[in-house]
Amino acid sequence: MFRQTNQPSAPPLPLLITGVAGVAGYNALAYFQDRYPGQVIGIRQRDNWRLDGPGVVACNAEDEEGLSRLFEEHRFGAVLDCAGNCALRACELDPAMAWRINVDGVRNLIAIAREYHARLVHLSIDLVFSGTRSGGHREDDPTDPVTVYGRTMVAAEELIREQLPEACTLRISLPMGVSFNGHAGAIDWIQSRFKKSKPATLYFDEVRTPTYTDCLNRLCETVLASDLAGLYHAGGPQPLSLYQIAQVINRVGGYDPEHLMGCQRHAAGPIPPRAGNVTLDSSKLARALGYQPIHTWPYDPSLVPTHERWHFDRPADQPGSKQWLAEVLYRNPLRS
Repeated sequence: MFRQTNQPSAPPLPLLITGVAGVAGYNALAYFQDRYPGQVIGIRQRDNWRLDGPGVVACNAEDEEGLSRLFEEHRFGAVLDCAGNCALRACELDPAMAWRINVDGVRNLIAIAREYHARLVHLSIDLVFSGTRSGGHREDDPTDPVTVYGRTMVAAEELIREQLPEACTLRISLPMGVSFNGHAGAIDWIQSRFKKSKPATLYFDEVRTPTYTDCLNRLCETVLASDLAGLYHAGGPQPLSLYQIAQVINRVGGYDPEHLMGCQRHAAGPIPPRAGNVTLDSSKLARALGYQPIHTWPYDPSLVPTHERWHFDRPADQPGSKQWLAEVLYRNPLRS
């Protein structure tokens, strides 16, 4: 199993991280601020007043004037763009809002990165695919999103490809780590249901390639410090359905197995539409870097579900607990 021991090279500094309310951005901010104290700023939407702290600035990426003032003050050498409204239902009900945040924000970042000669790394998503083609998607597969969110992410990718080809876009899947509000991430939302002894219903046929944020942080640092350009998939090696992901959280956290429900995605209703198998083939990225940058989530093969009632099995040597969950699902022990 690959273990990277050397720290990546430093990216151009100062560094701006957008979208720090999301799981990827929130964890990236903590990682980079620890690595480069005083050199990292994170921005969040102005109306998200609950998210505050050192180095966090209220500035909407779609606010061209506000973004320009921030660049004028800090003269950023690089931008890690983790922004985007990924609330599927909200995007379906308000496409104009989704376009403003997910596309116009990227348009502004492209223009200002070009003006300041700043390195730009942009995070996109596996939901640019419908998941109707049996997964294992490669970078040259045609996109066919089923949601407004997916369509805006495709539009943002196209803007970067056309207007700033020296930038790098990383398509990620579910980032597995803590969220600032305890509800934004996959782990947090599912665990919040189990904590309250409420049922959580997940899909048997929506399949993703989840990734530890510990791996994404190191990957983004490496890519920011490089001249890697173009589009790369950055999903984990282990495909898991949303139901299987919930099985892992249920068993590792020691929660009541009766609270996990499963269904096919067609039973979820029309809004928001659900994608199917949107797993990513990330071999192009591994070839470009010369190593596999992303470990399997969960890191231990014994924690990968093998059947529909796997979470009912409770081995004596694996007593589930919230502490164990935090140690092996929020964090990657192989990166500790």
